[in-house]
Amino acid sequence: MFEIKDRGSTVGREVLGGLTTFMAMSYILFVQVGLLGDKGAGMDNGGVLMAMCISAGIACILMGIWANYPIALAPGMGENFIFVGFAVAMTGWGAGYLGWQMALSLTAVAGVIFLLLSTVGFRSRVLNAIPDALKSGIAAGIGLFIAVIGFSYGNLVVSGGALVKFPGFKDNIVGILTMIGLAITIALLAFRIRGAILIGILATTGVALLWGHTQWHTPVAMPSGLGETAGGLVPGFANLWEALPGHWVEIVTMLFILLFMDLFDTVGTLVGVAGRAGLMRNGKLPRAEKALAADAAGTVIGGCLGSSTVTSYIESVTGVQAGARTGLAAVVTGLCLFAAMFFEPLVHVVMGDFGVGKYPMIAPALILVGAMMMRAMRDIDWDNATEYIPAFLTMVTMALAYSISAGIAIGFVSYAFGKLITGRVKECPLIVYIFAVLFIIQYAFVMR
Repeated sequence: MFEIKDRGSTVGREVLGGLTTFMAMSYILFVQVGLLGDKGAGMDNGGVLMAMCISAGIACILMGIWANYPIALAPGMGENFIFVGFAVAMTGWGAGYLGWQMALSLTAVAGVIFLLLSTVGFRSRVLNAIPDALKSGIAAGIGLFIAVIGFSYGNLVVSGGALVKFPGFKDNIVGILTMIGLAITIALLAFRIRGAILIGILATTGVALLWGHTQWHTPVAMPSGLGETAGGLVPGFANLWEALPGHWVEIVTMLFILLFMDLFDTVGTLVGVAGRAGLMRNGKLPRAEKALAADAAGTVIGGCLGSSTVTSYIESVTGVQAGARTGLAAVVTGLCLFAAMFFEPLVHVVMGDFGVGKYPMIAPALILVGAMMMRAMRDIDWDNATEYIPAFLTMVTMALAYSISAGIAIGFVSYAFGKLITGRVKECPLIVYIFAVLFIIQYAFVMR
């Protein structure tokens, strides 16, 4: 069924590869609850964990059985921050609105659109319509954005002076724990230890436990809370419909961003992992539409249950390095995700109680994931001002304005402007001009 012998693998290697991938990506279990849970977007912690594990587990199994690739899926880093940003923004649209419900409805819609695009083969045309400079700038910008949040979670930057300042380490337990976690994780990454980020989180948690700054709980318990998040998109759709007349530009923009991120994250990961595994054929990926459909199905299920966008994970490369070559590895990872639902109390130990917005055990993971995402900068044409300036403005605006959508808006507008004034009109795709105009309308006439 999985063509294990034909691909030069064994059942043992596939199982080991699936377990390795799970260890490498399982930091998302803690980060996702911290972002979407009661201390983040205001959702139920247990519900967030269950929704994530179920939707990602199903998506992994679909990827393995349907597309037969050793690629695991889970809520995307970057997409989850976008989700929280939307939830916070939409909460302020009117009394009684729960932003996370509307964010779930948008997530589900994006997943359905992505599923349709995957089945009709339109994905490549949409993907190719966005300039490479903006793709790179957005990816790197989200990396900066995530890193800034990590610095804030770790109390390494605080408000002060013109913008922010470094608070030092006197009486700064959160900052000290964050630096310990950074040191441990950097060392693990430098020595190419598999699961470095997860090990770093657990090691920092161990230090906090020994130091008396977090409390141990029995790590295993029956999962609960899904009823608090599942179906939240139903009232979310009702609220979106009510808010549509006054916020149609924001809603269309948010939907585009979710679709945009899912498209590019998935395609980039599929090509990268499949290339490393030697599964590309003449520069193309066989059964690519099935893989994309599995990804989209995970997003739709996640939106229904209570999770942000589910996407393919680049950490699947660690499983490939351990020998995985078939979808059996993805199935193993999916089963591990199902089992993770029973460890919700462990999440509370890792999150600790250091005050609002302070999570020193996961801050190092965010900072270093942000650093990894900055690799996209190397693909920017630094000799062409109409390419590197929009990419740079996108990156910097995301971090300084603390807004992914604002960074994308600046990037689209500046890219379109640069091509227009230099007479390179045809170098800018029509979709960029369209969204540049929509962004101008949004920030000039809609937002106050």
